[in-house]
Amino acid sequence: MADSATTEFDILILGGGSAGYSAALRAVQLGFTVGLVEKSNLGGTCLHTGCIPTKAYLHAAELASEAREASKYGVNTTLDSIDMAKVRSYKDGIVAGKFKGLTGLLKMKKVTIIEGEGKLTGTDTITVDGTAYKGKHIILASGSVSKTFGIEIGGKVLTSTEALQMDYLPKSAIVLGGGVIGSEFASMWNSMGVDVTIIEGLPHLVPNEDPAIIKVLEREFKKRGIKSSLGKFFKTVEQDANGAKVTLEDGTAFEAEIVLVAVGRGPNTEGFGYDEQGLTMDRGFVITNERLHTGVANIYAIGDIVPGVQLAHRSYQQGRFVIEDIAGLNPQVVEDINIPKVTYSEPEIASIGYSQPKAEEKFGKENIQVAEYNLAGNGKSSILGTGGLVKVIREKDGPIIGVHAVGKRMGEQIGEAQMWVVWEAFPEDVAQFIHAHPTQNEALGEAAMALAGAPLHG
Repeated sequence: MADSATTEFDILILGGGSAGYSAALRAVQLGFTVGLVEKSNLGGTCLHTGCIPTKAYLHAAELASEAREASKYGVNTTLDSIDMAKVRSYKDGIVAGKFKGLTGLLKMKKVTIIEGEGKLTGTDTITVDGTAYKGKHIILASGSVSKTFGIEIGGKVLTSTEALQMDYLPKSAIVLGGGVIGSEFASMWNSMGVDVTIIEGLPHLVPNEDPAIIKVLEREFKKRGIKSSLGKFFKTVEQDANGAKVTLEDGTAFEAEIVLVAVGRGPNTEGFGYDEQGLTMDRGFVITNERLHTGVANIYAIGDIVPGVQLAHRSYQQGRFVIEDIAGLNPQVVEDINIPKVTYSEPEIASIGYSQPKAEEKFGKENIQVAEYNLAGNGKSSILGTGGLVKVIREKDGPIIGVHAVGKRMGEQIGEAQMWVVWEAFPEDVAQFIHAHPTQNEALGEAAMALAGAPLHG
């Protein structure tokens, strides 16, 4: 709790999630005094109801799949049951440990934590439970909330937040939304034996990914028995004591024990006083310039309340960025296109840079070159029993502008892929890298060699 006498800071931050706490840590490194306002738990959505808990559940799901399928590899195991209460306890332990570590780190770094619900009440003031705190620079980082499209949440109709607190496995589930969150939950529940149907109004799952990647994911989901209804939007969601029903605009109805509303996340900005202080707002988002300044006094906005991809690592980067900008270090702007993305379904998706349609739109179809490498030719992927591919896109005779991959554990390859794109590497250069054998990392090298015109195993 903040010392009541300490009410003025160099940096005053509203929100202690990924964006807010990363800004706080970078600020103390650079010698600023910092006040961090948080009404709930430090770490925000990512730590408590997002990235960390969902990936813990997905790990449990992976173990379930491997136990069920191990006989293919000569290991005769059986899957007796899944104790969801114990899975939840395991997840809670991971979250609690990370929360304790983060809280201790902020305390050790002398960040003043101001507990309570804050509101922007002046261009240099945030009021928390009746106490006004001043900041020479204000950073807004109030995060995001689950979208519901007006659907009433409760009972048999859940968002990801409620789904992560379930201590039982439903027999069947409808996942409303086939983006990242929906695909991850569908994959998890299917691995745990739940009968899953995804309803997505757009023509494809994970619609922001490259078409080649989407094709593989949809094929693999179908092989796993995950059902989907694509290209038709829902009209109503109803429930009774026995289950829930989703009716599409064309009248088609689907029934299941529960419905997960996974139609994305929206900015958490209502009631924080942003409008009253003259900030430019659009559909709930805070509008900034490319350096994340709102155009009002010394007020910045970062993380999920700023339009763009809603990812924790983008929030970390923006938190560091604004502090370095305030300190006069002139940090480089990172465009959303160069932020790595991973979908932790089975199979995993990893992507950075331009998809083929986006590259053709920006550079012209005749001005790009594309190469794909199928994981069927990769030794480690065969050992793991996964299919998939790596796709690399370059400007014609120019640098790599997009890397996309799909397959078991392929999310781990995003680091090298990011370096290629951000450093504007040429395929001819990265094709010279030596990739350890046998690893899935070799698949990136093979794709680069193919794009450079000298494929080895392709």
